[in-house]
Amino acid sequence: MTDDPPGKTPPKSGDNGSLSAGIQSLAADEGAPLRIGARLRNYFLTGLIIVGPVTLTIYIIWWVINVTDAWLKPFVPVAYLPDTYLPFAVPGIGLLFGIVFLTLTGALAANLLGRSLISFGEMALDRMPVVRNLYRALKQFFESLVAATRSNTQTGFQKVGMIEFPSKGLWSIVLVTGDASGEISITQPGGEEDLVTVFMPTGIVPPTGFVCFVPRRDVTFLNMTVEDAAKIIMSAGMVVPDYEARLKQLAERGIRTETRRPVPPPPGTGF
Repeated sequence: MTDDPPGKTPPKSGDNGSLSAGIQSLAADEGAPLRIGARLRNYFLTGLIIVGPVTLTIYIIWWVINVTDAWLKPFVPVAYLPDTYLPFAVPGIGLLFGIVFLTLTGALAANLLGRSLISFGEMALDRMPVVRNLYRALKQFFESLVAATRSNTQTGFQKVGMIEFPSKGLWSIVLVTGDASGEISITQPGGEEDLVTVFMPTGIVPPTGFVCFVPRRDVTFLNMTVEDAAKIIMSAGMVVPDYEARLKQLAERGIRTETRRPVPPPPGTGF
């Protein structure tokens, strides 16, 4: 038995196009009558939850466009700048030309002439004592980043797990990237352990963290998605995804898959 008023269904978390249950509870003022101050506080918090993420998203996108324009606009010929013909500045021109330049560079590297030019440039950088180390490190970083975005099995984050860190009885969330390979898996100290590669974010600033090689038996794998783990890490544990809702979504997805799967004909029908 529930105490919900008749004719009113409780909000469902995860419904598309509707507010979350927390926002609805703030805006609806359900339960005991609230004072005017409490109502105004709830309305303010509801507006903050709605407007805050949208405002910050627009601000970050606007900041990225302005920074990119400041870097790349000086390299764009004046004849191709709309600012030359219009009485106002057009944002995003530097970003657009940067995307076109990267695309043309990738197309150039696909033919023999482009590969020869790139090889000549890399050979010139490899002859410089300090520059070559910086160039190799940055190249390896970008190659790993692009490979992680293009692959979901070998180089990207595969699963979410927990390990005992920094001491026994304390658990930390890790992102499992794959099995340990190469020299690490061959020359590991301590015998023939089945090692997995994990990345442990430091919290609040997820791009920073530790790369660890942990025995598989010491990792507790979770059914949580990487996106849900990122929410927990970036919010310092204040945002915890609803595990029951996740299981319900997986069950409903499995039921829909089973219903869409064609039923095989009975044996002996000749089809």
